[in-house]
Amino acid sequence: MKTTADLLLLGNPMLYQVSEEIIQEELPEAKKWVQDLHEVMEDIRRKYNFGRAIAAPQLGYMKRLIYMNIDKPVVFINPKIISKSEEMFEVWDDCMCFPNLLVKVLRHKAIEIEYLDENWEKKSAIFKDELSELFQHEHDHLDGILCTMRAIDNKSFRWRPTEIGK
Repeated sequence: MKTTADLLLLGNPMLYQVSEEIIQEELPEAKKWVQDLHEVMEDIRRKYNFGRAIAAPQLGYMKRLIYMNIDKPVVFINPKIISKSEEMFEVWDDCMCFPNLLVKVLRHKAIEIEYLDENWEKKSAIFKDELSELFQHEHDHLDGILCTMRAIDNKSFRWRPTEIGK
């Protein structure tokens, strides 16, 4: 069972690696990884008051797996972004691997994806606005890309507001 202590932190070389696709024979193991992703995300929510999705590489599982839980849990196995809107928008992005840092990035306003669910069934989805941004952030983790690498410029960083320094 993984905990927040197992989260890879900014600077860990594993975060910059491209993850491997999951093969069908790994599905039982992937279900265990999803449980770990769920538990760690819940811990982050309690500690930092954010966290809607997490990618397997953030826990050192170098596999193409994303777990999202907003209204209900959704598992994305081997997700692919198949189209992106030309329209972009700016957002202050956060990440569990550096929970007190915010990074201003540009993201596509809408994306279309294909993926396999936890039952190995092919699915597709269209995400817009904040869900589009969220999925792009998590998908970047699968390719070894952090939002710090997508910063708009060298002034696109700030600390998460706290009671001191608001």
